[in-house]
Amino acid sequence: MTTLVTGAAGFVGSHVTRQLVSAGQSVRVLVRPGSNLEALAGLHVECFEGDLRDANSLERAMHGVRRVFHLAADYRLWAPRPEEIYENNVEGTRQLLAAAKRAGVERIVYTSTVATIAVPRHGALPNEDTQATFDEMIGHYKRSKFLAEQVAVEAAADGVPVVIVNPTAPVGPWDWKPTPTGRIILDFLKGKMPAYVDTGLNVAAVEDIATGHLLAAEKGRIGERYILGARNMTLKQILDALSAITGRPAPRVRLPHAVALAAGYADQLFSRLAGREPQIPVEGVKMSRHRMFVESDKGARELGYQHTSVEAALERAVRWYELHGYLATGAGNKSVAHEAAA
Repeated sequence: MTTLVTGAAGFVGSHVTRQLVSAGQSVRVLVRPGSNLEALAGLHVECFEGDLRDANSLERAMHGVRRVFHLAADYRLWAPRPEEIYENNVEGTRQLLAAAKRAGVERIVYTSTVATIAVPRHGALPNEDTQATFDEMIGHYKRSKFLAEQVAVEAAADGVPVVIVNPTAPVGPWDWKPTPTGRIILDFLKGKMPAYVDTGLNVAAVEDIATGHLLAAEKGRIGERYILGARNMTLKQILDALSAITGRPAPRVRLPHAVALAAGYADQLFSRLAGREPQIPVEGVKMSRHRMFVESDKGARELGYQHTSVEAALERAVRWYELHGYLATGAGNKSVAHEAAA
C-alpha cells in the first residue's frame, strides 16, 4: 500500500513521514521543485515533484495511492501577495481532494489547525464541537485554513473519505524553518525576548501529533475533527520551562498588548520601506490577545491518542537548535521557503 504525504519536508510532515517509514509503509512524498529536503535525509521515500495548484501533477502523484496525509500548508503570518496563501491552502486542498476522489483513495487525513476551533467562548473551553465563524479568524493564514477545512468537511459529505485533525502548537526537533512556536524557543535562546505578553497556547510534542495523524487514518470517523494537543500553557509558563531547561533567565516584564501592537505596526512600516518581511507580524500580535486554550479529550476517547511530557519536547527542541548551529550569529534563517504544496 502506497501512502502519499504532502508537506513532508515541513515540521509535522517530516515526523509523520518518519513514523510511516518506521512502520514499514511505502511512502511517496509530494514536494515542490527546489524544496529543502534535509528533514527527510536518510528516509527511504519516493520523491515526486509537483504542486497543489497543478491538477496534472496531483493526478500523477495519486497513481497507486491508497492513503493520503495532506499536511502541506502556506504557513505565513505575512505575505507580499496574501492571495497566494488562499491559492495554496484553499484551492490547493480542493484540488488535492478532488484528485484523491478520482483516484479512489481509501482514506485521507487532512491537517487543519486548532485555530479554527480555539476562539473566545464563555464557560467551557472550545473543543471539536465548537463552531467558529470566518469573522472570528484573525489574518489571512487562519482565514485560509478555516475555508480549507470547510472544503474538507464538504468533501466528506460528498463521499470523500477524509478525516480532519487539528494540531495545536507542536514543539520538538526538526523545526528547521522555524514555526512561530519554534521562533519563540529560538528567540528565548538568543536572548531576544526581554519581555512577554499575556497569552497562551496548547502545546504538544511534535512526535505525539505525528502519531495522532496515523491514529486518525486508522480509527478516525469520516468528516470528524480531532484536536491533537496536550497542555494549555501561558507564554510565561513556556518561558519558565525553557528557563529551567537552559538555566537562562526568563523575562519578568509583561508587555501590554497595546505596546506590542504599536511595535508591530512600526516594524511593518519600516519593513515595507526596507523591502523585507516584518520581524513582528501584526497579525501575530493580534492573535496573542486571546489564549488559544482547548479541551482535547475526543482524540483520546476515539483514537487512543496520548500525549507525553511537553517539558521533554521543549528540551528536545532546545538541544536540536543547539546541535544544528541556530544559536550562532546569523543562524536561524536557513531557508525562506514556505511549505506550500511541499
